[in-house]
Amino acid sequence: MRQLIIQIPQGQGNKVLDIAKSLNGANLAKFEATNSDEPIDVVLVYVSNRQVEKLVAKLEELPKVSFTLLPTGVMPLHPPVSEAPQQVTNVEERSPIEIFLSGLQSVGSWQGFLGYAAMAGFVVWIGLYTDTTYLLTAAMLIAPFAGPAMNLAIATARGDRQLLWRSILRYFAALAVTILVAGILSLILQQKIATSLMIERSQISSVAVLLPLAAGAAGALNLVQSERSSLVSGAATGMLVAASLAPPAGIVGMGSAIARWDLVINGLFLLLLQLVGINLTAALLFRFFGLSARGVRYTRGKSWLFPVTLALTLLGLTALLTWQFNSPPDLQRSTLAQRADAQIEEVVSQNPLVDLVQTNARFTRSQIPGQNTLLTTVYVQRRKGVDISAEEIRSRLTQAIQSRLQQQNFDVIPLVDAIVLEPPASK
Repeated sequence: MRQLIIQIPQGQGNKVLDIAKSLNGANLAKFEATNSDEPIDVVLVYVSNRQVEKLVAKLEELPKVSFTLLPTGVMPLHPPVSEAPQQVTNVEERSPIEIFLSGLQSVGSWQGFLGYAAMAGFVVWIGLYTDTTYLLTAAMLIAPFAGPAMNLAIATARGDRQLLWRSILRYFAALAVTILVAGILSLILQQKIATSLMIERSQISSVAVLLPLAAGAAGALNLVQSERSSLVSGAATGMLVAASLAPPAGIVGMGSAIARWDLVINGLFLLLLQLVGINLTAALLFRFFGLSARGVRYTRGKSWLFPVTLALTLLGLTALLTWQFNSPPDLQRSTLAQRADAQIEEVVSQNPLVDLVQTNARFTRSQIPGQNTLLTTVYVQRRKGVDISAEEIRSRLTQAIQSRLQQQNFDVIPLVDAIVLEPPASK
């Protein structure tokens, strides 16, 4: 439930009490006070989250009314005592006006916002440069991308053109600062080659779109739900949004500094994919929970802007996915490497000469022009009774694996290193 402190000219307080009673308000109280101009009635009202917007709408019909909405959950207990557990556990979603206002409150100053973006750039650069994975997690916690991403979705659901453009501006400003900081650090320290973590994090899966879709839904649910109805913190959902943005932004900056344009393209693809994916699911959820073009104390929304923005979001998502699936293996390397591993295991299992110990297929980002190199390392052990040389086994196995991978139309050059391991001689 939410608490509202309502101020109204003296003599009007009973009307407020009647309105609150009609909306099942609890623990109502009224007392006389004086503000700087005139005597007033102050009314304390506790109503369920779902009734907040209705209460505010009815209050606006009264003259010279003002109120304070406390954005934290309260537990007003009242007779009968036997219903206390029900009164405490009756937790509802936030009202649309509270969702909208909480989104606006998260905007903050430009200085602090860009400062966090710069710090995220420093931390993500250190993590990528030193191959330290946990620093990428730290950068996700610092990165301020969740705020503008959620406000963009709120603006889409509300049809708010002003908030829409402001959120887009802040989103790309934060990304630009993070990219710029990472790039400048690579230039200052004269980085020449891509690190292994840069290459690893630039690999894109064919299901990469699922992360921003989940991040958008999680972020919207966190803003919609009352703080006591979920064990998931706002920091956790904010980190989920940043998880899909901070590392690609760092890769774009560092890749630009060392002229690795393949890494830059992959990073930019991921950043655009996150924007449209997060906006799609978050805007739909906000709309489902009641945000619309018109609401209490909100009149600037345009009803036509929601379907137009949603259509553009879907169009952008479709274009990005079309690009991804029509240009293998560049934007599907992670998935293709897994599929290659599966094919290699099948080839080895059908080979009568050896048993599989381990296989590892990965794209190397080699500098050979026009070649997508898939490096495959296969460890095998000869079967009992097989007496041909290790070199012959290696040659046959390499040929079989390369032939199978080329038949799969992966559009790669498979380089295979087959290693025949020998068990210790029995005593």
